[in-house]
Amino acid sequence: MTQNNIKPVRKAIFPVAGLGTRFLPATKAMPKEMLPINDRPLIQHVFEEARDAGIEEFIFVTGRHKNMLEEHFDYQPELEQTLQARGKDNMIAKIRNSEMPAGKLFLTRQPKPLGLGHAVWCAQKLIGDEPFAIILPDDLVNYEEGCLTQMINAYNEHGGNIVAVKDVPRAETNKYGILDINKDDGDIVSIKGLVEKPNPEDAPSTLSIIGRYILQPEVFDHLAAFETGAGNEIQLTDAMAKLLGKQAFHGLRFKGEHFDCGSRLGFIAANLAYSLKDEEIGGGVKALLDTYK
Repeated sequence: MTQNNIKPVRKAIFPVAGLGTRFLPATKAMPKEMLPINDRPLIQHVFEEARDAGIEEFIFVTGRHKNMLEEHFDYQPELEQTLQARGKDNMIAKIRNSEMPAGKLFLTRQPKPLGLGHAVWCAQKLIGDEPFAIILPDDLVNYEEGCLTQMINAYNEHGGNIVAVKDVPRAETNKYGILDINKDDGDIVSIKGLVEKPNPEDAPSTLSIIGRYILQPEVFDHLAAFETGAGNEIQLTDAMAKLLGKQAFHGLRFKGEHFDCGSRLGFIAANLAYSLKDEEIGGGVKALLDTYK
């Protein structure tokens, strides 16, 4: 496939309808995507990753009690005026960096928790007939070049569909979507099969999909069937598997450290990693950690 045949990826879906039950009671009234990793909430980290990758339209698939997500990205003149009066120009810059460009944030609802595939399907009308990215805010990748930027670079070379992948312990394959590999070229693997949460003895590999996807719009044709899979949910992996053999499909071994911030331990690990890199407090965090050795 040549560069001229590849449509650009302009839109990204952020599935943010989950309840965040593993973080209760912290998430009783606050969306889990607003939990902070160092100085920014989870949702801002992934928004910045998408923006830096060239994404132009940001689609949030929300649920009830998620209004705080929209408010976070809004322009707040009173706050800016207060900061300006106090001479806190550096804080103003940080606030402006969290603002969504006008006309670029789109919201749609997932009324019932029917699975990731259903959440993605809920954004179909906003995507139209274009390739698109999916970013799960629970997954952070700490690296100078964002994970989605790496994926778009691979997509521009190979076209089709791209998923971000990493090796997991075989004993944990039943927690992830796992690849059946056709050809392994190191950073890029071509895929001949996808299995959602296979038992370790049945897993075709230990390469797991993490929460980053670039997909072609034909996946919606299969999601629209509302077929349930693992966990009696509408699984995105099952719909993607039906594109195999019809479209190019690759996995990208991304560069960077991956954190599953949907778990409490992963959330703490991400906070440590990001705060240690913070120029203002990194040294203090390291000294604090030394006191616990």
